[in-house]
Amino acid sequence: MRIFIAGATGAMGTRLVGLLTEAGHDVFGSSRNDTGRAAVDALGATGIVMDPFDAASVDAAVAEAKPDVIVHQLTALRSMSGNLKKWDRDFALTNRLRTESTDHLLAAARAHGVRRFVAQSYGGHWTNQRTGGPVKTEADPLIDDPGKEARQSLAAIKHVERATTTAPGIEGIVLRYGNFYGPGNTMSRTGEMGEAVRKGKFPVVGGGTGVWSWLHIDDGAAATVAAIDRAAPGIYNIVDDDPAPMSEWLPYLAEQLDGKKPMRLPAWLARPLIGEFGLALMTTVRGSSNAKAKRELGWAPHWSSWREGFRSGIG
Repeated sequence: MRIFIAGATGAMGTRLVGLLTEAGHDVFGSSRNDTGRAAVDALGATGIVMDPFDAASVDAAVAEAKPDVIVHQLTALRSMSGNLKKWDRDFALTNRLRTESTDHLLAAARAHGVRRFVAQSYGGHWTNQRTGGPVKTEADPLIDDPGKEARQSLAAIKHVERATTTAPGIEGIVLRYGNFYGPGNTMSRTGEMGEAVRKGKFPVVGGGTGVWSWLHIDDGAAATVAAIDRAAPGIYNIVDDDPAPMSEWLPYLAEQLDGKKPMRLPAWLARPLIGEFGLALMTTVRGSSNAKAKRELGWAPHWSSWREGFRSGIG
């Protein structure tokens, strides 16, 4: 197949380029500049310079690639402040990529006869409803209001999911990835989040009862290849087998990073520091089930639990 990866120079995009070229596909990948285009070429694919916010540029890139499948992996997560009270500000560019760029890519797909479209979404914790059981499936609705700090980000996630799965004439597939860890990610030994955990700057708040779903970046890439090959249209949670509360995974992660034991803060003390949204991340969010992806994609994570992944795969 001819496959066009929008966002081929990111942590996920570079892995997809490698896996798909090794499988014998003709791979084309976008970057925003010539340096990135050359990096895609060096991976064995064909790099294309594309401005994801310019409809004409997106159309021209898709016209050049002539793909059978478009894979939307556009994000902008390299300069996060870590301030949970500024979530929407930090995700502003990614939110535009999930709205404006999604629309441009879908329009180009329709214009050039591309029938299959695979888009990145998120399902690691905060988008899930915070009532009921600790783990949610694709059949459960997303939360109505995540808190004022993340309303724009939720709207963008809902947009990419709705636009992808309802586009006329398109086989739309949405992958809700869990919280990434592994080499090249912010959650690694050298990443910003990993460094914060190692230095003891990431506390357990309240009872640490917020449930998170994790995913090694390489497992995410493998699941994406499986989705390209055989997913029916729809939404899939791509997470590991072990959703867990913060009180379990955070101290273990700190230990694996040779870091300080996380401090514990009562909720009332943390609230003014991290806001209501931040408090929810620590205490009330819910994880996600991967049963549908395992059943329908024939995929299973190599790192089935963050316990093993943090120990030997975090990078």
